Amino acid sequence: MKPKRLIIMGAAGRDFHNFNVCFRDNPAYQVRAFTATQIPFTAGRTYPASLAGKLYPGGIPIFDESLLLELLKKERVDEVVFAYSDVSPESLMHKGSAVLAAGADFRLIGPDASMLQSRKPVLSVCAVRTGCGKSGLSRLVCRIIAGAGLRPVVVRHPMPYGDLEAQAVQRFETLGDLARERCTIEEREEYEPHLASGVLVFAGVDYARVLQAAEAEGDVVVWDGGNNDFPFFRPDLELTVLDPTRPEDCFCYYPGEVNLLRADVLVINKCNLVSAQTLAGLRDAVRLRNSGARIVMTDSVISLEDSGEVQGKRVLVVEDGPSVTHGGQCGGAGLACAQALGALVVDPRPFAVGSLASAYRDFPHLGAVLPALGYSEGQLADLARTVARVPCDLVLAATPIDLAPLIATGKRVLRVRYEVSAGEELGLIVVETLRRLGLPVAV
Repeated sequence: MKPKRLIIMGAAGRDFHNFNVCFRDNPAYQVRAFTATQIPFTAGRTYPASLAGKLYPGGIPIFDESLLLELLKKERVDEVVFAYSDVSPESLMHKGSAVLAAGADFRLIGPDASMLQSRKPVLSVCAVRTGCGKSGLSRLVCRIIAGAGLRPVVVRHPMPYGDLEAQAVQRFETLGDLARERCTIEEREEYEPHLASGVLVFAGVDYARVLQAAEAEGDVVVWDGGNNDFPFFRPDLELTVLDPTRPEDCFCYYPGEVNLLRADVLVINKCNLVSAQTLAGLRDAVRLRNSGARIVMTDSVISLEDSGEVQGKRVLVVEDGPSVTHGGQCGGAGLACAQALGALVVDPRPFAVGSLASAYRDFPHLGAVLPALGYSEGQLADLARTVARVPCDLVLAATPIDLAPLIATGKRVLRVRYEVSAGEELGLIVVETLRRLGLPVAV
C-alpha cells in the first residue's frame, strides 16, 4: 500500500512532538507539511532533516495555516492531524469541516498514542485554559518536592522559536543559559522563576531525548504544561488548574477539557478573587464531570513593590503575553492591581507600533493593557518603542520576569508579582504520591 499523505496542523509544539512519536521513521505515512498558527515567525521555516529522520532527507516545510486548503489539493493529502491547543470546539470543528469538505480525514491524536513513559516519577501540571496559574502551581509543586528531600526537575512544554536543530534538547541552570540560548520573553517568563529557585529546566523539540536528559539529573520530573495542552509524558499524578474568574472557559476549550476529565487533582486557583457563590457553582460543575478527582482550592496572591507610589498616577499595564492574547483575557494581574490601588490606567492601543499594533488587530478582545510579546528581537524592539510612546508616570509589569532591562525605555517599571498560595492539602497529596511511588520522602 502507498503511504498516507499527511499534513500536521500545529503551532511549533504539539505538532512536532506528535510527528516525532507517531510518524517519524513510519513508512505508513508521508508527512508533506506542517502548518503553523498562533505563534508568529514559525511559517516559512523547515523542520530539519536531523530531527525529521531518514524518510525526510530534505526536512519538512512549514507553511502558514491560511494555506491549508491550497496544500490539501496540491499535495493530494489523505489525512490532516490537528495538533495545537487552546481552541474552542466550534473553531476546531470549523477547521475539521473544511478539511473533510476537501476530501481528507481529520484526526486528533490522544494521550495513549503520544505520551512517553519515564523511568522517573512524573507529576504533571496542566490547565483548562491559558492563564489559569499553572506556572505558579508548578513552582509550588517543586517546592513541596524539594521540601520532601528530593530533587525536582522541570520539563517545560516546547517553545522552539529559534533554530530547531540547535534547540532539540535544552538545559537551563542559570540566567546566563537563557542569554546564551537567546530566549524570547515568553521562554524567560516560564524558565526564569524556576531557575531563581534552583530548579533545573529542560525543554526542546525532541522530547524523548529531553526526557532522558531530565531523568539523569532529577528524582522527580515535573511537567510544566503550555497553554491547555495535555502532557507529553505519562504522569503518575495529573493536576489540572481551573480559573474561577472565567468559569465558563473551564469546560469549552480543547484540549483543556481533556485535562479536566483526566485529572487526579483539580486545582481551583484564584479563589480569593471571586465570590463564595461562584466557587460553589464551579465545584459542583466539575464534580459532575470528574467525580473521582480531588478538588483543592488555592489563592493567587498579587503583590507590588512600592505600592504607595501608584495611587492617582498614570500607569501603563503590561501583562503576560499569552494569557491575554490566545488566552482570551482582556486583562490580568497587572490590571487588577492597578484598579485596586486607584491608578489611572492609560490605554496603550493608540500608541502601539509594528507587531504590537498588529496584535491588537489580531486579538480585538484585548483591553487597555499591553501584552508583553517578544517572540523575536524585532518584536521586542516594537514592545520597547510602544512603552516609550505611552504617556504614563509608571509602568506596572505583571510578567514573571524583570522586564525593565529587556526594554530599557528609561521609564520606572514596578513589578507586579503573583504566586499560588495553598493550604496543607496539596502538599499532603504530593507527598502521599511520592511515597506511593516508593521514593524516600524526608519526614
